[in-house]
Amino acid sequence: MADTAKPVKKASPVKETYLIFYNAVSAVLWLVVLGRVVGTNLTGNPQQVYPVVGKFCKLTQTLAGMEVLHSLFGVVRAPLFTTFMQVFSRYAIVWGVTGLFPELALGRGSGDGYSSLAYSTMLWAWATTEIIRYSYFALSLSSGGKPPYALHWLRYHAFFILYPVGISSEAYLIWRAVEPAKELVSPLYSTVLFGYVALVYPPSAYILYTHMMAQRRKVMKAAKASDKKAT
Repeated sequence: MADTAKPVKKASPVKETYLIFYNAVSAVLWLVVLGRVVGTNLTGNPQQVYPVVGKFCKLTQTLAGMEVLHSLFGVVRAPLFTTFMQVFSRYAIVWGVTGLFPELALGRGSGDGYSSLAYSTMLWAWATTEIIRYSYFALSLSSGGKPPYALHWLRYHAFFILYPVGISSEAYLIWRAVEPAKELVSPLYSTVLFGYVALVYPPSAYILYTHMMAQRRKVMKAAKASDKKAT
């Protein structure tokens, strides 16, 4: 997800308080998602994850639509197009794929053992990413731009693993939804899903990944410059 907690200019006390609250609440919500995913897999199996966390995750992810508004109205310094792409791709999954075809996450019917596992790995990647991101922003804002070093390191390194896991899990679920969409919704929707995963997803994934790499390079470069000045 985009950097949606960096103010355009020095935030007013009201804006800063709102952003801290928004990011802190979001971090807690995703922590609940992660806890339920991990706990269910440890005590049961991937097929049991959707009944435990599916609705809660959908609501939690829907809340992230606020980030598009934050970018649109200049509440934060985040590119609108990139933010919209990231939020829309998640909406497409929770509302247009697993929301319409829960059997994929359940591993029944048109789903299989791999699709239920993909649902778990997807939520694991999403939740871990968002816990790091929202915690980083909340603590950065509340500490005058000095979050814990460990959190800073995770913010700009964890995506090397989390992003490929998340994007591959999403793509598998969309691909598995193509056939049931033809019967349960319409052939047109099936074609849209196929086109989305085959034609839109690859370039979108590349754009978002390179965007995160660019962010990382910028931050690492600034950190090195700061260290040189300190010495």
